[in-house]
Amino acid sequence: MTQSVVIQVGQCGNQVGCRFWDLALREHAHVNKRGIYDEALSSFFQNVDLRRSDGGGGGAPGSRISSLRARAVLVDMEEGVLTEVLQGPLRHLFSSTQLISDVSGSGNNWAVGHLSYGSVYGEKIMDQVRKAAEKCDCLQCFFLLHSMGGGTGSGVGTSVLKLLEDEFPEVCRLVTAVYPSSEDDVITSPYNSVLAMRELTEHADCVLPVENQALLDVVSKVQLMSGRAGGVVKKDCTVISGQGGVAKAEKPFDTMNNIVANVLLSITSSARFEGSLNMDLNEIAMNLVPFPRLHYLLSSLTPLYTLADLNIPSRRLDQMFSDAFSKDHQLMRADPRHSLYLACALMVRGNVQLSDLRRNIQRLRPTLSFAGWSDEGWKTGLCAVPPVGHSHSLLALANNTCVKSSFTELRERFTRLYRRKAHLHHYLSVDGMEMEGFSEALSSLSSLIEHYNELDSTQSTPKPHPPRLSIAT
Repeated sequence: MTQSVVIQVGQCGNQVGCRFWDLALREHAHVNKRGIYDEALSSFFQNVDLRRSDGGGGGAPGSRISSLRARAVLVDMEEGVLTEVLQGPLRHLFSSTQLISDVSGSGNNWAVGHLSYGSVYGEKIMDQVRKAAEKCDCLQCFFLLHSMGGGTGSGVGTSVLKLLEDEFPEVCRLVTAVYPSSEDDVITSPYNSVLAMRELTEHADCVLPVENQALLDVVSKVQLMSGRAGGVVKKDCTVISGQGGVAKAEKPFDTMNNIVANVLLSITSSARFEGSLNMDLNEIAMNLVPFPRLHYLLSSLTPLYTLADLNIPSRRLDQMFSDAFSKDHQLMRADPRHSLYLACALMVRGNVQLSDLRRNIQRLRPTLSFAGWSDEGWKTGLCAVPPVGHSHSLLALANNTCVKSSFTELRERFTRLYRRKAHLHHYLSVDGMEMEGFSEALSSLSSLIEHYNELDSTQSTPKPHPPRLSIAT
């Protein structure tokens, strides 16, 4: 069994990460009724042997107590969220050494996070990463969770990414990066996002970009649809967040974070549970990234809700596959159907037959535009265990040129600030930050967009496949 380590950086990264741990424990409890530490749990959890030093709590001195520990490192340059973790319902999953924080924060400044805090805390963070890695029998992947708009997530997060590449070059680095909306309340978020994107483009193996506005759109759509159906959303479905995993009180972003956490649950399901066609985590990059820099994967999750009213007929299986390619289910504001597919992965969970999977690929394939050299660019996975509250689910990961529209909009927002040199002095006052850093980051993003444009220019109207040779009988 392979293992992975999760690194949560910044407020957003830690909130998404804690939703992941909360929901993962729910899934394992649903499958593992006897509560025995098994191979499925070992993929993301360590069974720690705690021995009593005295007879407190009714146990004899030296008696054994087992406790689950998450294979994770939690980083934030403000204490707030990490303090909530240590006081919240998931506190037993982490030792205090797994949590690394400062007091003052990064001030929404990528340079402070990347250069200042990255230098001060880099070795301490990597020391905890090494300890987690040493306890793995077969380390397969690092999951890095962070946001792009603030200072700690974008700055410290990308600093850690470079350190991971230097020390563990053979281990896959899969990044979940949450992008700010155009109405974001952080004025400098375009600077932070573009500076961080250069690091993601250079040092990540795969990036799952998620937009805050797309998440808001999805949540609004689900709430509207559930209201129209005359039912209520089922308690354990994807969009209900329970206690939020961090604090007991529900918070405004818990529902959005919950959707991102469910994407991670689906990606890792094959590493945690049995399946007839399990997909190895390393296979994602191998099959979906044809060019090293074009490793930004558009994700969509379906179904997004289950209604408690059993009189409402459930959606047909085919509808689930159709929804996965609809723009309304994408976690970026983009429409993949009108752009070029370089590759696509379908990760199915639950009681779905391989024949159903193949039939839907054949049904949808003629409606999608694939690069000519990747005409059969499908990767599929089947995991037997569905998410809690669902009979089946589907995660689609697409390497599609439609992501360039979001990147182009981000570049325009960056340029509006940069053209007037607005707020630059905050960055240039940080030791090690030079004007060249801005121009190089902008050039890197422009080069990425141009690569997507070049691929789009080769796109032509999909032609029907020629008839196959049939044998007369």
